[in-house]
Amino acid sequence: MKKILVLSAQLLLFSNLVMAQKDKKATAILDEMSKKYQTMKSFSAAFTYGVEGSNAKLTESYKGDVTVKGAKFRLKMLGQEVFTNGKELYSYTKETNECQVTDFNPSEMDALSPTKIYTIYKKGYKYVFLEEIKEGSQLYEVVELSPEDKSSKVAKVQIKVDKKDKSVKSWKVWDKNGKRTVFRVDKFMPNAPADDKIFTFDKKKYPGVEVVDLR
Repeated sequence: MKKILVLSAQLLLFSNLVMAQKDKKATAILDEMSKKYQTMKSFSAAFTYGVEGSNAKLTESYKGDVTVKGAKFRLKMLGQEVFTNGKELYSYTKETNECQVTDFNPSEMDALSPTKIYTIYKKGYKYVFLEEIKEGSQLYEVVELSPEDKSSKVAKVQIKVDKKDKSVKSWKVWDKNGKRTVFRVDKFMPNAPADDKIFTFDKKKYPGVEVVDLR
């Protein structure tokens, strides 16, 4: 009898794990969210990011902004500018007034960055619908992602999606030590003006800059 109970418990746990990986509601939310971003010609967003304390408030916070147009993007955060025209990747550091140029490899970009968060779930993660919450008059759906790779430094990710328009409001990343890094979208502009010139580094706009070509 004891063996039967143990086996039943194991089967139930296995069943729950399978369901967690194939959560239909979570899949629908993430697919709609991803479709929204990928059907835009471009978008720009201003955001706040930082480390969250035990009181759910940021103990340190910074501002950033991003403009995305297909495979091209320009990201500004923490004294750095990272942008690509789809071929070259430019990494400019204000403190040293230096810009490094490398070949652009999309697979090397951080999936948790504001340029790729809307596609993170498509590879290497299982996910479940967590809850629906109300903030003021807005309703949000929260989906939790867990990396399939047990050696990942990321423990889990929670993405908060606006229930009405399927835009990402925020995402929170837990590392294996419990540290929580939060990104909150402050302002979002779909189909924002995005001339191709802004995705290529123009040294004329950075007097005295040292360009290091690592290609």
